[in-house]
Amino acid sequence: MKTLELFGGIGAPRKALLNLGVDIKVIDYVEIKESRVRAYNALYDHLHKTQSVVGWNLKPDILVHGSPCQDNSQAQFSSHTNKKNKKRGAEKDSGTRSSLMHETVKIIKQMGEWKPKFVIWENVTGVLAGNTINAFNTYLHDMSNLGYTNSFDVVNSLDFGIPHSRERVFCISVLNGDVFDFSKLKKKEMQPISDFLEYTAADYDKVPDEYIINIPSMLNRIEEFNPIKPGEKYRRRLNIITEHCWTITERQDRCPNSGILRMNNGQYRYLTERECWRLLGFDDKDYNNVAKKFPKQPGKRSATMYALAGNSIVVSVLEAIFEVLLSGDYAVKDDMTEKTSN
Repeated sequence: MKTLELFGGIGAPRKALLNLGVDIKVIDYVEIKESRVRAYNALYDHLHKTQSVVGWNLKPDILVHGSPCQDNSQAQFSSHTNKKNKKRGAEKDSGTRSSLMHETVKIIKQMGEWKPKFVIWENVTGVLAGNTINAFNTYLHDMSNLGYTNSFDVVNSLDFGIPHSRERVFCISVLNGDVFDFSKLKKKEMQPISDFLEYTAADYDKVPDEYIINIPSMLNRIEEFNPIKPGEKYRRRLNIITEHCWTITERQDRCPNSGILRMNNGQYRYLTERECWRLLGFDDKDYNNVAKKFPKQPGKRSATMYALAGNSIVVSVLEAIFEVLLSGDYAVKDDMTEKTSN
């Protein structure tokens, strides 16, 4: 099974296939950010260099791409500074980072008659919003013209064993007629959040100082001190993690974030970098191999290790998708009409 990872990040698709015991050959890994390439090389013992997706050409069986999502996020369009003269989301030729999704279409066109059997694209739910849905529909249209049928759905990693609420749009394009059936994905019972934590509430005396929240502007936003009143408009706040965390992004020291943890001594803490990696589906061996490449400064959190996790795809979700694809029983049986957006 030959795979190609575009906008490859830290290699979540490869991790998922390895977990499933699939005999794969990654014919290439394309990522332009140096820190992610270094992390990927540490995880999989490679010597890849940074490279752009623009003008790239090889022939995989499965192509996985997740173009940068920042320009598709709702926050991108909510701020006053972005409302005026802002090129929108993933529109073709807009010059935004998220418009690179259309480079994948160009790459497939350059392959000629031979094309990947499956193309998997992942991004934030903002691609279905008013500012970006036209660009997404353009992508679907272009893939259809290349001979693919497209199926997309919003998938939450909570449904696949991970106590991490991370909603993402997955679009699976299948060559020559079959429509992927998302209802075939095998859901799993969510594991306890305690299984993913380095420090439980009772371990407060072991928590390094750098993870304890002591900034007044953050403390003032903790939900139990500042709850939203009935009828009050949404206000940014820090949620307390009990059963699961919320979407892990590049940073934890901002509001909102993926949530904070209450300790038994009346203090609160951030998730650690290792905990974030676990909540994306990577094991401690993975984390340790990459952490050696990005050593932390004493008494400081690692912005790089947080960012690498926050930009990844949850491994267990990819495992569920690959399991169905590789089984051969992935097609919608009673309705072969392509699923499109409104």
